[in-house]
Amino acid sequence: MKTFLAKKGEIERKWWLINAESQTLGRLSTQIAALLRGKTKPEFTPNVDTGDFVIVINAEKIRLTGKKELQKVYSRHSGVPGGFRTETVGQLRKRRPVKIIENAVRGMLPHNTLGEKQFTKLKVYQGENHPHVTQKPVKWEFKK
Repeated sequence: MKTFLAKKGEIERKWWLINAESQTLGRLSTQIAALLRGKTKPEFTPNVDTGDFVIVINAEKIRLTGKKELQKVYSRHSGVPGGFRTETVGQLRKRRPVKIIENAVRGMLPHNTLGEKQFTKLKVYQGENHPHVTQKPVKWEFKK
């Protein structure tokens, strides 16, 4: 019996539409990461990008458990002296709610060039509207 390995030209990609309204951030992010990597497909190959495109709408209505709104902190550094910045999830939600989902999913993808390529297939939007109607995305049903 031979092991199946996916090739670049043989991969069939779908577009998935996910509504983030009242979904828990971590549980939603794990399913998005699995779709982006292609782990939901039988032809999954770890070293080949077999994943699908994912569109997330209503990013500002994501749900966080516990006191994460006040206690979870994102930090970054610009590289210059005095350039260290911290921001809570509540502050980030007011400024740019899309980044909350993007940061969570990025942390669940591989930290190499393959992960960067898979991350480009994630499209996150604040409201109900998105410009990918022509791709005819299929609504994703969550696994409980």
